[in-house]
Amino acid sequence: MSLFKRSVVSEIVSHASVVMSTLLIVWLSVLLVRLLGDAAGGQIGADVVLGLAAFSTITALPVIMAVSLFIAVLTTVSRSYRESEMVVWFASGLSLADWLRPVLRCAIPVAVLIALLTLGASPWAYRQIAEYRERFEQRSDLSKVVAGQFAESEGGQRVFFAEEPTSPDQELGGVFIRINEPEWHSLVMAGSARIETQENGDRFLVLSSGHRYDLKPGEAEMRVADFERYGVRLESRSSEDPLQQARAAAEQVIKARPTLQLLEDNDDRAQGQIMWRLALPLAALNLALLAVPLGVVNPRLGRSGDLLLAGLIGLLYMNLINLSRGWIGSGKLDFGVGVWLVHALMGALTAWLLYRRLRLAGPKDSGGSRNSGGRPTKGQGTSGVA
Repeated sequence: MSLFKRSVVSEIVSHASVVMSTLLIVWLSVLLVRLLGDAAGGQIGADVVLGLAAFSTITALPVIMAVSLFIAVLTTVSRSYRESEMVVWFASGLSLADWLRPVLRCAIPVAVLIALLTLGASPWAYRQIAEYRERFEQRSDLSKVVAGQFAESEGGQRVFFAEEPTSPDQELGGVFIRINEPEWHSLVMAGSARIETQENGDRFLVLSSGHRYDLKPGEAEMRVADFERYGVRLESRSSEDPLQQARAAAEQVIKARPTLQLLEDNDDRAQGQIMWRLALPLAALNLALLAVPLGVVNPRLGRSGDLLLAGLIGLLYMNLINLSRGWIGSGKLDFGVGVWLVHALMGALTAWLLYRRLRLAGPKDSGGSRNSGGRPTKGQGTSGVA
């Protein structure tokens, strides 16, 4: 590999690593804050936060990698122009078109990795996330209770609070339960609690040595009862394995379905999801090539406008892909057209921009018309100035 290609590839890889690391840190920071908030609110278990964060990161990697490659190529090209390094390459007989081969050398492996993620790893990660959440929903009310924290069940109709057990034979220590029913609002307090499973699969929270207070809403009627043993029905278990139930529920999520299953379904929603999985690796290639002409800047002018335009074009590209997925999923756009239309438009834009950057107008003669010797040589036509 020539010195030019080695320097370009190494710089793109270096920039992509930095950008990807930064985006991953930002993503994980936001994700962990949200997951910890869900865990504090009792929506997920605190023991699965790290697992959910890992699987969610896998699902986000394709977009992060595509964006990192786009920014890396863009910054590499623009830096070469700003520091006048491009003049050296042009003087050596190279042109902007010679950047395409080293850029593709970096982009093709990234696109292949993104394809592996979108077609295989990401659906598996989505299934794991759905299974985690479904299994948490299928837990008994008591298993959601953490000592020292309040936990809700049945849409807030029951609120549990438990203390640490005071002896090894106790599952929970002191228990506080608030129950809101249509006719009575109840408050139950007990010294300890444990779970008992009946022969038919029903599960009960059995309280020991406690009191129950019932109040009828809107009326001055109240009941007080003391008990040595009191059972609160938690749930009715079916004979099916909870893990199998969780997996079956996870399969219903369109993002979690394996690619082969989507091909067998052959409906609009499945085709929209297939289009999305195929679009991301193609988008990575297109964005990398598009960054070459977009990175051309005038070193004597500011670069904020050029970078802003490049960012807007990349954002428009990803939004068009998402819009096409929605149209295919709703039946408004045919799959055979939607799977290539956006990429063809961006490919045409890339070719046109490259043509504009490579084309250099010839000098004007005394009559004001351009002479016929104005076609650029190989080392010219790269500044994009007409």
